[in-house]
Parts: sequence; structure tokens; C-alpha cells
Amino acid sequence: MGIRTGRRGLITGVLVATVAVLGVGLYWFQPWKLWQNETVNETLPTARLVPSASSAPTAAATTTPPAPTGPQPLARGTLISHEHTTTGTAQLIRLPDGSRTLRLENLDTSNGPDLRVWLTDAPVKEGKDGWSVFDDGKYVSLGKLKGNKGDQNYEIPAEVNLADYTSVTIWCDRFDVSFGAAELTKA
Repeated sequence: MGIRTGRRGLITGVLVATVAVLGVGLYWFQPWKLWQNETVNETLPTARLVPSASSAPTAAATTTPPAPTGPQPLARGTLISHEHTTTGTAQLIRLPDGSRTLRLENLDTSNGPDLRVWLTDAPVKEGKDGWSVFDDGKYVSLGKLKGNKGDQNYEIPAEVNLADYTSVTIWCDRFDVSFGAAELTKA
């Protein structure tokens, strides 16, 4: 009787441990996201220009060129694949009010747990050499990836000096790996 009870307790303990490990593994890896797509199609943001208090032209107004009336591209890059197949383009854009945004266009990558959009100072490298370099230096997170497909915009904080950043990555914060990245070149 004692051996049977001991064996039953051992089997119960193994089953409980297996269920716990499976539950933690499912939470950590979230494998179902590989089959879930989230498409986001945002239009390019527009910013209102606020007219000045005086509508009369001044001497300074007649000698300075007019402010751009539309979005101005600052830098652009094509996404390459790292840990997961990733395609699309990344573009830094200055809006008429002076604010800046990162625009991802035609993005197509895998979904995953805890994906972020980062501006970084790391060089974009092909293959496995490029998977883990983006958190080695300077980077700024622009937030969670809104969707793994489509066109989307990420506001760049005013205090970010764009001259400090040369690339964009879709970064999996949970596993410290790049899904894909783009080297930015001036437009």
C-alpha cells in the first residue's frame, strides 16, 4: 500500500510540474502569435499650421522662404530580415509643424511577443550577425509594434536627436532579437 501511494504521489507531482512548465512556456513563447496577423493601415499624419497673430506681411516674412506645406522625408531605408522574414520600408518624416514621425510602409513580418520599434545607432548587418546588435549601443523605443502588417506611424519625441540614430529595428524585447531592420540614409 505504501509503494502505491508513493508512486501515485510521484506521478501527480510529475503531472503538476509538467503542466506548470507547459503553462510558463506557452506564456513566454506565445506560439499562437505565429499564426495571428494584425494589419494596421494608418495614413500619414498631417499637422495643422497655426496662423500667426498678425496676418500682415513683415519684412522678415518677405525674405524667408515659406515653410513646407507637406511632410518632408528626412531619411529612408528598406527592411531586411533577421530572426523572422521581414519586408517593407522605414521612413523618417518631418511634418509641417516640425514634429517628426517614423513611418513603416508595406510592413510584413511575423507576429511575436513584446515587439517594439526602435531607432538605434547600430549598423544593420545581414544574417545572424545582425540579430542581437541593436541593444548594444544607443537606442530609443518608439513603442510597441502596432501590427505585423501594413502601414503605420510612430511619433518621434522632440528631444530625440535624429543625427544620433542610423537604423530602425523591429525588436523582440522578450528574446532580445531583431525580427528585421533598416539602415537609414538621408533622403
